[in-house]
Amino acid sequence: MNQSEEVMAARAKLAQKFDAVRTGGKGTTRRRKMVKHQANSADEKQLQAHLKRLGLNNIPGIEEVNMFTEDGGVLHFNTPKFQAAVGANTYVISGQPENKRLEELLPGIINQLGADNLMNLRRIAEGFKAAPEAPGGDDIPDIGENFEEVSKQ
Repeated sequence: MNQSEEVMAARAKLAQKFDAVRTGGKGTTRRRKMVKHQANSADEKQLQAHLKRLGLNNIPGIEEVNMFTEDGGVLHFNTPKFQAAVGANTYVISGQPENKRLEELLPGIINQLGADNLMNLRRIAEGFKAAPEAPGGDDIPDIGENFEEVSKQ
């Protein structure tokens, strides 16, 4: 049979595409389905077993955990699972962390700041002092003495 070049090129391209799904060499069967890897649930179970062996106890009622980094950031855990073995000086915090700046958490975090974060707090305060005020104050328009006349305009 005389095949056109387009048909031969398409067959070669198709053969090349399906050549990678063979598990062995030429003549072996194709892989029938993709093997999906298991989730890390086995790793989580092993980790919990090791933590239980250390004698860690759950500590309820922890609403948030903040870990301060050297660059002035905060690793913030909201409602974490907190486990501790005080005798072994071992603490485990598990949950979803968020990287935040110190400025984002400032009003409620002041009582947690120590001497090592004093420089970061000073840097933030100097930044607020150096920021120029907007002209016109607090953006409230001057309406004069009679409110009714201004509102009708």
